Amino acid sequence: MIEKMKALVREKDSCVLATVSSGKPHCSLMSYIADPECREIFMVTHSKTRKYKNLQENPCVSLLIDTREEGRGIAIGQKKALTVSGIFQKVDSARKKVIRAQFLDRHPQLKELVDDPEAVLISIRVQSFQLLEGVRNAYCAEPD
Repeated sequence: MIEKMKALVREKDSCVLATVSSGKPHCSLMSYIADPECREIFMVTHSKTRKYKNLQENPCVSLLIDTREEGRGIAIGQKKALTVSGIFQKVDSARKKVIRAQFLDRHPQLKELVDDPEAVLISIRVQSFQLLEGVRNAYCAEPD
């Protein structure tokens, strides 16, 4: 089942990032890339955003990756939603150049954001996955 979860992470390239600050949740639609083993998920944001402030205050996050856009006529029982729980961490300078290039390969339309001097590359260290297939079948796993 873990491979099915990782496949969904690899297939998709956008997610909803949920952060919390002072007990108040905040959701953001984000483009992402993942490392080959889906242990880390990388995103880019502006350093002045609410989400980045929240990440610095509370590094615990949740990501939602789903298949809702695939075939609007598909029954709810065939749709999938993957919740990824993780911890925000800054990307060390030795890795930034490589990850930035990989990010731009997958998301060339975000070049202006990535090139902005105020842009920050962030990493989410994956702690667990929960896959919901339809409305009844749920599976939990941790990355290996």
